Amino acid sequence: MTEEIIMSLISAGVAIISCLISSFIASSKAISYIEKTQAVTDTKLEELTREVRRHNNFAERMPVVEEQVKIINHRINNLEKNNGR
Repeated sequence: MTEEIIMSLISAGVAIISCLISSFIASSKAISYIEKTQAVTDTKLEELTREVRRHNNFAERMPVVEEQVKIINHRINNLEKNNGR
């Protein structure tokens, strides 16, 4: 009877140890995958942020260009009127 209890305890101990090892390996793989995914996400976010800043800079400059085009068109019209006389 004592031998059976000892064998049962040894079997239970081995089962627990193998479960712990398996869980540790699985969690290590999951953590590695999450870290890689987070790195990719961070890189994409940085790229999108850069593109948005570039677009915003363009959007801020566009009204200035439009105003300059209006002035240039006005000058061209004045020159055409003066040369047509």
